[in-house]
Amino acid sequence: MWHYRIAGLGVACEIPLPGMLPSDPIGSAPDVVIRRAAIPPALPTATSSGPDWAMAEGRFLLVIAGVARILISGGRDIAFDIDANAEERDAAIFLLGTAFGILLQQRGHLVLHASAVAVNGRAVLFCGPSGAGKSTLAAALSREACSFVTDDVCHVAFDAEGRPTIAPDGRMLKLWADALNHLSLGHAKGDAVRGRMEKYYVPPTRLTEPSGLPLAAVYFLRDARPSLTIGIERVNVAEAAALLASNAYRPELTEKMGLVKSYFFDAAKVWRHARLFLLTRPLDFAVMPQVVRDLDAHWRALGLLPATGTAGAP
Repeated sequence: MWHYRIAGLGVACEIPLPGMLPSDPIGSAPDVVIRRAAIPPALPTATSSGPDWAMAEGRFLLVIAGVARILISGGRDIAFDIDANAEERDAAIFLLGTAFGILLQQRGHLVLHASAVAVNGRAVLFCGPSGAGKSTLAAALSREACSFVTDDVCHVAFDAEGRPTIAPDGRMLKLWADALNHLSLGHAKGDAVRGRMEKYYVPPTRLTEPSGLPLAAVYFLRDARPSLTIGIERVNVAEAAALLASNAYRPELTEKMGLVKSYFFDAAKVWRHARLFLLTRPLDFAVMPQVVRDLDAHWRALGLLPATGTAGAP
């Protein structure tokens, strides 16, 4: 078995998971087991279903045509059956992405499409759709002084007082070739994420300790257009709830699992304990240094950083 730390959970998997940093076994038993098994093409007791999914009590069947069938059960077990003509690494992408996102939702967690860094011992999230620049911004910030927390799939847990926390993750960054070149990270380029795709795994420059970090701020990334003003602006509670719901990881599955209402309740808890902003900037590598400086100045104005110094990890 291979062992990993994913979203703060100890995970044992029967196949290696590309793009994951290995971990020592945690405790006497893992929190989550990912294993091979014979998976049926359908769930006979399904309460709802679609062309490539089916859901029954505590179980979710995901069918990735030509790759694998995956059954997620009870927030603890992911069983998979890889198609004869598919490769393990292709299936692993879906195990780590959609399947693990569903597993976290089965555990009652808020799961966002976001990347995160640590700023002076607190987590800062960057939300946005694919291509919004979340990973590139996290990579640029971790090059400067921040520590890397997670990429792409971000799990938000709540402590006994309802305060949101972010668990550091064992995922590597996934960066396109042009981002690697502009950030001078070509030396750190790992394997391609999939096939001939020009996107690569990159070990983060700085990692946080594997304990939950209090969530300090969330930035929703927007590409600057003529009608939008470049800069950072705070959003109100109604806007925050809508933005968090729309940035759920795989929002179409969130709706199918009946979690939309709980996401709005969780958004209210995030609003009470963290600050949420729109970050509007040109989607251009040339302005990345300025965006990093603007964020540094913003964090100092918010009191996340002292008036002088760097945005280092604790």
